[in-house]
Amino acid sequence: MIRKFVGAVAAALAVLAGLWLMIAPFALGTQPEGADWTNATQSEFFAGLGVAVVGLVGAIAFVLAIYEDLVVRGLVVPKPRRPEPEPEPVPVAAAPQASSAELATLLAPLVEALREDLNHSTRTGEHRQNGKAPLVGAEENR
Repeated sequence: MIRKFVGAVAAALAVLAGLWLMIAPFALGTQPEGADWTNATQSEFFAGLGVAVVGLVGAIAFVLAIYEDLVVRGLVVPKPRRPEPEPEPVPVAAAPQASSAELATLLAPLVEALREDLNHSTRTGEHRQNGKAPLVGAEENR
């Protein structure tokens, strides 16, 4: 584990060294401003780019190795992968729709019963009883 950590730190330092090589000609003023790149600038820049890329690949490899080691030791629990979405169910053919005339015929007795119940309770002032307590006005009796 310590070797992997040291390797990750060394790779991160290599990335930083590569970045410094890339910007050094501009930061130190050895590359004239507004002029074409000199041979020295090109050499330093592309050498730094190579060092930075190799260091980045090494850092990623060492970090993944550390992560794998932590999973094996049980110190890190990997996130479970999301299950693949289930296929959408195939729609089943619906029953034939009733026409509005058939629906009105079926609902007419219910509407009439509700109308009679409403008229009965408003004329008498009584509330319909469900067991012992009235459905409406139960709060008034407290």
